[in-house]
Amino acid sequence: MASFFTAALKSFKGGEEEPPKGPPKDAKEATLPIGMSREEFEEYQRQLLEEKIERDKAFAQRKAGRAAVRMHLRNKYRLAQDERDDAQLHVAGGAVELPQELATMVHGEVGEEEEQDGSTGAFAFLSKLRDVDLPALRDQALGSVGEVKEKCALM
Repeated sequence: MASFFTAALKSFKGGEEEPPKGPPKDAKEATLPIGMSREEFEEYQRQLLEEKIERDKAFAQRKAGRAAVRMHLRNKYRLAQDERDDAQLHVAGGAVELPQELATMVHGEVGEEEEQDGSTGAFAFLSKLRDVDLPALRDQALGSVGEVKEKCALM
């Protein structure tokens, strides 16, 4: 079917044969830009490749830093770990240093939380009970019960 249309198109053009539109015989000459020698072009290609590798390394490092922050926060809040974060750390070489701002944020929140709670766990309220002045609390409760008795005839 396609050959029918191409034959019809050639006859419409007057039977002129077009040269084949394949790649040139020397592919390297076809890729060289105008006004640039082969050595300059190879140097340019090498620089592009090096820049790409550097960008990829920096990107992998940023991704690994984010994964490290997620892992620290999951440890802090005792959440399930994600193996993708661990894989990101291994891709970046394993040793990822958190940026200073993120490190202070993650570790600073842990310190603030410990200061607020006093201790962690289900029985954290017991440490707060030690600070309560029980005799003063008992006297205050008895005083308020006495006031209510005076005001209410039923008690």
